[in-house]
Amino acid sequence: MEQSRAEGFDGFVAARWSALFHLACLLVGGDRHRAEDLLQEAMVKLWFAWPKIGEEAPEPYVRRVLARAAARSARRRWWGERPVEQLPDRAETGDVSAVVAERSRLEAALAQLPPAQRAAVVLRYYQDLPDKQVAEVLGCPVGTVRSHASRGVARLRRILGDVIEPVG
Repeated sequence: MEQSRAEGFDGFVAARWSALFHLACLLVGGDRHRAEDLLQEAMVKLWFAWPKIGEEAPEPYVRRVLARAAARSARRRWWGERPVEQLPDRAETGDVSAVVAERSRLEAALAQLPPAQRAAVVLRYYQDLPDKQVAEVLGCPVGTVRSHASRGVARLRRILGDVIEPVG
């Protein structure tokens, strides 16, 4: 029984891998490495569902798993390491005191903001949360979050007196 299950699964994977891999590539925007991970995840799920759907319609099942996994993956901010063909140049190590001084200056300016504005600015721009999530965290309407963030950024600009250039 187990032998025939494995043979049927192996035959399906051998016959359809290329087409399913192409679909996975399209779903993740051409990133071959993410597509491989996605397809492997789908094949694991198919293996466990194979006794139920192996004889009926395994390909639609895999397509559905791929589409859902790709959507879930797209919502993630970070997927872990990304393999590349060529290693990037090493960052130059040098005096980081300017970065530390600028960060300290910004933190001191943030401390001068009212708590609601500071929370809105930090959650929105440091944590990169959308307005809706910031509103949920702060327990206020989205419009209030936007108002607090806008006023907070304007006040930071006045406190700092100039535009902060990114350092490093």
